[in-house]
Amino acid sequence: MITKEKIQKTIQNLPDNPEIELVIEKLILHDKIEQGIKDVNEGNVFSGEEVREKSGKWLKYQNTF
Repeated sequence: MITKEKIQKTIQNLPDNPEIELVIEKLILHDKIEQGIKDVNEGNVFSGEEVREKSGKWLKYQNTF
């Protein structure tokens, strides 16, 4: 989860009059990055082989339509 301090830093680095969509996009991006770092640190990742296997199955499924 993104901290209040990181939210404040993100907002401070935006232009003076940002569109609300930009603010939301930046906050979501930072939250996703934080979650990714947490997942890596906790070992919640797939190996390259697992990704190839899963994506290969998905691609085969997609080609049936």
